[in-house]
Amino acid sequence: MGSSFQRTVSIFLACFLCFTQISPISCGEKVSLTLYYESLCPYCSNFIVNYLPKVFKNGLIDVVDLKLVPWGNTKIQANNTFKCQHGKAECFLDTVEACAIDAWPDLNEHFPFIYCVESLVYHKNYTQWETCFEKLNLKAKLVKDCVGSGRGKELELRYAAETNALQPPHKYVPWVVVDGQPLYDEYMDFISYICKAYKGAPVPGCSSTVNVIKMGRKFTPFCLMHTATSKLSTIGSAITSWMNRVNLAASA
Repeated sequence: MGSSFQRTVSIFLACFLCFTQISPISCGEKVSLTLYYESLCPYCSNFIVNYLPKVFKNGLIDVVDLKLVPWGNTKIQANNTFKCQHGKAECFLDTVEACAIDAWPDLNEHFPFIYCVESLVYHKNYTQWETCFEKLNLKAKLVKDCVGSGRGKELELRYAAETNALQPPHKYVPWVVVDGQPLYDEYMDFISYICKAYKGAPVPGCSSTVNVIKMGRKFTPFCLMHTATSKLSTIGSAITSWMNRVNLAASA
């Protein structure tokens, strides 16, 4: 009798706390937001610097599980080396950012570092990436040791496997996925899709004015997997992207 009563009280308290907690994540599951990118793609740095930080405003990050995957359109060669779309410098910075995520698993620690590096990329000054350690008061040794050892390559191979296992396969970067659904070239409207997917209590970041998926956006830039494409294939990609937007809006 006593134990049954205690269980009932425990259940009641759990439910009570769920509905009285200030944070909306208490009652609703977080929405997964994954960014597949490469460090030197200008459109990826633009997204990370000018768009992605919006998720940290108005408490929206409380309902989002954000994950960054620095691999993008990189290829694994026969000798198990990497061929990055923007050269060896990109392979290096991808590994740096992978090591930062590994060294500081907390999003509040590794995102500022990646944001700092990508800001330098955005302003075409990425060779100064090491200044981000001092700016953020972070220990450079953790990342440098990771990059200089086999750990960095191991992390990148994991990200390669995750990226290559995407269904549907990614076609370009930035490739933004919300709750398993790729946004294609609607990726700049990722906030709208997060708000559509979230089923918990209302959050300020999902106001009625924000929670509208925009149609008719001008062509959104991205780095294709193959840089050399014919004009016909480019037109075909544009038509496919438009059809994907229509299908996404219809299913939302």
